[in-house]
Amino acid sequence: MALPKAAPRILCIGIPVRDLTFRVEAVPQRGSKANATHLAEICGGNALNAAIAIARLGGRVTFAGPMGDARETSSGFILERMTAEGIETSNIVRMPDVSTPVSAITIDATGERTLTIYRDPALWTVKLPDADELLDECHSVLVESRCAAFAIPLCTEARRRGIPVIVGVDRAMSLQDGLLKTASHLLFASEQVQETAGITEDGEALRRLARLTPAFLAATRGPHGTIWLNEAGELEETAAFPIQAVDTLGAGDVFHGAFTHCLAEGEGVREALRFAAAAAALKCTRHGGGLAAPQRFEVERLLRGAL
Repeated sequence: MALPKAAPRILCIGIPVRDLTFRVEAVPQRGSKANATHLAEICGGNALNAAIAIARLGGRVTFAGPMGDARETSSGFILERMTAEGIETSNIVRMPDVSTPVSAITIDATGERTLTIYRDPALWTVKLPDADELLDECHSVLVESRCAAFAIPLCTEARRRGIPVIVGVDRAMSLQDGLLKTASHLLFASEQVQETAGITEDGEALRRLARLTPAFLAATRGPHGTIWLNEAGELEETAAFPIQAVDTLGAGDVFHGAFTHCLAEGEGVREALRFAAAAAALKCTRHGGGLAAPQRFEVERLLRGAL
């Protein structure tokens, strides 16, 4: 897949998080203790992980969303990492006397993660910068589903301008959520699509949601691949790449970022899903959340090897 002459510009909307990750053999039982074998401080959050993936795949990334007080250690740490990844941060809104989210993440020997996170409720009162500024030369918008409260007006304007809006869904959505109508593409995880639709089977859950939204619908299922609805309303599946997972933290976010970037380069959903599956698989083979997102040459090498 050749790079276009000009890399696409993608706007990512979300709430950055400072992650403290602990590796353990097994998650401790309630009321007990466990010794971690490794500690790392990284930046995270759904949209930020996706933004890092996009930047490493060759995209131009602008990030918009709330961040805590400028005096904080957490926000300064995150901004340094974003700058190092080449992510444009001038549209991040600093909120005085508000805390940047912090999470404690426990990763067991299978690579599965358990999270505890604090998000200041005031973050959802943010007002994003002007749409003309954010959407100028924008090829795609990627937004966290949790950001609907402050992102829907901008996403609506993006769709009016013909810009795709991809929503990474990592929790159940209300059937009245405005992003169901605004999005051009909705990427669920299996658990969340079932909870949102109220149906305990991925395919039927997607079919129910298709009656409520015009968006492209897909549900990721980890090592079992991705199930999605094509233009004819038929279910299709995109296989996952077989790997030995050591850390699944941020894998879904990397998938969303790679999918969005591939679409922005002009590829169809089938190609984008395959590209995203390769990127997410590579991320799972290494520790570090979104900071373990692969470079483009690694994804292309994996795709060539699978032919």
